Amino acid sequence: MIFRKKDIVGLDIGSKHIKVVQLKDVKGKYQLERLGIATLEPELIVDGSILDSSRVIEAIKGLITNTNIKIKDAALSLSGHSSVIIKRVSFQQMSEDELSESIKFEAEQYIPFDIEDVNLDFQILGPGDKENMMDVLIVAAKKDKINEYVTVAKGAGLNPLIVDVDAFALENMYGLNYEMRTDENVALVNVGASMININILKGGISVFTRDSAVGGNLHTEALQKEFTISYANAEKLKQEGKMEGISQEDMKAVLVSTSEDIIAEISRSFDYFRDTTNYENINEIILCGGGALTTGFMPLLTERFGINTTMAESLKNITIPDSFDKDYLKKVEPIVSVAVGLALRRTGDK
Repeated sequence: MIFRKKDIVGLDIGSKHIKVVQLKDVKGKYQLERLGIATLEPELIVDGSILDSSRVIEAIKGLITNTNIKIKDAALSLSGHSSVIIKRVSFQQMSEDELSESIKFEAEQYIPFDIEDVNLDFQILGPGDKENMMDVLIVAAKKDKINEYVTVAKGAGLNPLIVDVDAFALENMYGLNYEMRTDENVALVNVGASMININILKGGISVFTRDSAVGGNLHTEALQKEFTISYANAEKLKQEGKMEGISQEDMKAVLVSTSEDIIAEISRSFDYFRDTTNYENINEIILCGGGALTTGFMPLLTERFGINTTMAESLKNITIPDSFDKDYLKKVEPIVSVAVGLALRRTGDK
């Protein structure tokens, strides 16, 4: 008998939104089963650290109930340079089993954390540039950070089977929805509330990843300060681009100034990529995350870099039943990009 690998819930716990996506494999094509987004109150999760686990658990429970998700198995993800390290390194050629035996020793020199404090995984990418060498992707995630997220998922009644990395979940989403272009570099840029995840793909394979601890909260805080308004009103102004009593000209000036700071951080990552790859070009940018939807952000980023930039279509190749609100899904596609990538995971895959 052939047993199909069980469906899984993609659970993306961000500092502003919690996103859940459930997909069903129907004759080799994915169909959307469930999708939901819950907004968290500020300060529950700061810089990737869960400060109030009980309220985060309640938010996840409410989201699971509201979206009518019945399955318990879940895939989660982490990001942040203080929690996750991703390194592409060259090792002497050996079998996967041999590397599995020696990975702790081999990886220790590349990981800036105590090797006993992290969970390690690896993927052999293929032959290296030199004879008898191979390229290997090493991922190390701090155990205490993994436990933090696993604990809230379990507290909400879920069974976390997989812990992934935001950048790789974006890569999964891209692989499902976009054509692979062998010779082009595509930058997946996920602008969250407090974090930017960048994954640059060449021929659909990750060649560079970087997380930066800035995000869309900078816009919200700048609007709050400039116009003396509440967090909720600043968020509304950021998304809608207008509010009674505030001139659009003044609002745009604040958003442009703050966007420049975020774009400068993205630019530093791009420069670092070029420095480490003999100045290869970036051919396209695909934007994800709630911060990318800020009024005027995408046109400004396109202008600054002069690179073709589009908003992520994370549901493009997924069948959408008529029961879903298509207009709503179009609006939230960039926000659920990581959750879609997580929903594609299955136990035992790489």
